[in-house]
Amino acid sequence: MVMRKIYLSVLALAIGANVYAQKSDGTVKSLVNAEKSFAQKAAKDGVNAAFIEFAAPDAIVFRPNPVNAKKFYATAVDTKNLTWEPNYARLSKSRDWGFTSGTYVAGTDKKTYGHYLSVWRGKDGNWEFVIDLGAEAMKPIKGKEPKNTFVEPTGTHSPKFATSKDLKAATEIINNTEKTLNTMLKTHGIQAFSGFINPDARLMFPGTDLIIGKDDILAFNNRVIDKINLKTTQADKALGGDFAYTYGIATIDYKANLRESFNYVFIWERQADANWNIIAQIFTVAER
Repeated sequence: MVMRKIYLSVLALAIGANVYAQKSDGTVKSLVNAEKSFAQKAAKDGVNAAFIEFAAPDAIVFRPNPVNAKKFYATAVDTKNLTWEPNYARLSKSRDWGFTSGTYVAGTDKKTYGHYLSVWRGKDGNWEFVIDLGAEAMKPIKGKEPKNTFVEPTGTHSPKFATSKDLKAATEIINNTEKTLNTMLKTHGIQAFSGFINPDARLMFPGTDLIIGKDDILAFNNRVIDKINLKTTQADKALGGDFAYTYGIATIDYKANLRESFNYVFIWERQADANWNIIAQIFTVAER
């Protein structure tokens, strides 16, 4: 009987330890499960504990400007009134780099709604997020929520770089691509995005519904934005060579004769012709 009690106690501890599993097994399913466990911990133990547990040591959140996630949530006002659910997830062929996006709800009586995008890194068999950015949006229309799109990569590819210089050179391609985009935005205006956006791209912009598809994104840009200038802060590329992210500051001149600054994160995907296109964009108002 004593042994049975010990066994049950150990089993209960094991089950409890897996409630917030963030294990990485190289599948997009494990990434989505980590995201869901992240949200479950926030609902049960509070947002601070959840973000501290799931953040990488160098993880960045935007509150509203970029700060270290663990340091911020060590002293932030805590809450359990934040829920979120992923509806989009992609994984690199290196199987240790991916991203998720979805919707969130904050508050109880007076609720706010929004989009979020998170970039994740696999390390020592676990998923940890390295960037998380949210943008307030309108309340989703029931029945018109986007379908879940969780894409498993085809094959596995994880090259070994000879030196840190080689790895830096690979990442510099992304920096140069965004610099080229910014130059073309200055010379050709907002239409320049046309050559840098995937047909199935997603745009998360404050105060709007999720916009899916290149044509709809370009229509939104043409309707709302006069000029945009990008100042890249950082870029990082998956070892699989198929995905990358950039983040920085975007200065937007609206057609309504108003200028505003935003923090942004772009997710880039390498195309069959070796060019890079944006497949996800999120903006949130910056504090200047």
